[in-house]
Amino acid sequence: MVYFRSDNILSSLGTTTEENFTSMVSDKIGIISIDDPRYYPEAFPASIIDQTTLNKEFNIIANKYSNNDSYTKLEKMLIVSIYNALSKTDIDIKSSRSAIILSTTKGNVDLLSSDKKNSYDSKRVFLWKLGEVIQEFFKNPNKVIVISNACVSGVLAINTAAMYIDFGQFDNIVVTGGDLISRFVVSGFMSFLSLSPSACKPFDKDRDGLTLGEAAGTIVLSNNPDPKQQSIIFKGGATANDANHISGPSRTAEGSYIAIKKALRQANINPEQIDHISSHGTATPYNDEMESIAIERHGLENVPVNSIKGYLGHTLGAAGIIETAILLEEMRQNTVVKTAGFKESGVSRPINIIDYNYDKEISTCLKMASGFGGSNAAMIISKV
Repeated sequence: MVYFRSDNILSSLGTTTEENFTSMVSDKIGIISIDDPRYYPEAFPASIIDQTTLNKEFNIIANKYSNNDSYTKLEKMLIVSIYNALSKTDIDIKSSRSAIILSTTKGNVDLLSSDKKNSYDSKRVFLWKLGEVIQEFFKNPNKVIVISNACVSGVLAINTAAMYIDFGQFDNIVVTGGDLISRFVVSGFMSFLSLSPSACKPFDKDRDGLTLGEAAGTIVLSNNPDPKQQSIIFKGGATANDANHISGPSRTAEGSYIAIKKALRQANINPEQIDHISSHGTATPYNDEMESIAIERHGLENVPVNSIKGYLGHTLGAAGIIETAILLEEMRQNTVVKTAGFKESGVSRPINIIDYNYDKEISTCLKMASGFGGSNAAMIISKV
């Protein structure tokens, strides 16, 4: 079995999974208006990590490691998140039986800006170099595995980690992911006309685009359970591509449907056994509609569905990891978190979007993810 041993979320709502979960249950939104020409000439809504808080957290850790090197904001975010997740386990990150998988879509892309490009070694902008920096900080003997496949990267990274452990290649894997709010990222999504002028509203009839978020997340998987807590295991995972369009998802949800079907088959369970669905839920017209079709095609229209992007925005390479960490906390607390921003359904299929927090026994869950290029991923996790 592959066990979920520990997790962490570093975001505008807190520096731990528990803080983020409590904030969401308390209806706190991490999305604010950003009016800073370094990011974009006009104000836009986003969720951003406070630099002062981050530096304080990082400096404590760097002092413990006697490390005085210079690190970028993203590197600090990932290191803090990994450290906080590992601190709740007895896993030896320096062991050859432990590995690190990094999920990111842009890495240190902000180093391309004119005011930063001479601040660090030019190689620092490459994703492999970001992985190397993390590997060297924690003195892990294995080369970091980098997964960058649009916005399914996080879920794909967890699926990949489970595969490595299941095959016996590693005993423990730290899956970490992060992305920054940068001028490059904001300009790119602005060019698609895909950003909402306000905090996003997943699945709502008035949804008008996504909101960007900046965060780091970490999930530690292992072949050994933690005897101090109820075990939650990876049951199955899969990916599929709709081969539809470079940015638009399949109108019939073919890729997502196939990914879910394969994940269910690998988990050896029926759709009727799913208690809760954590959707991708970007609040764009096409994504939410596509997901609703995939859910209904599997007969899951009555299963509670939520999206947490109304709290933290779309955190890109971190999204699948952060959303899985919240899903794990929902399972531990037996509490379903509502979809912030959702009031009235705006999708054609009658799926069960949650608009209030409530207690429910949660044993088996489906995590969905979708991204540019027609990419789709799915994962099944269960209590044992």
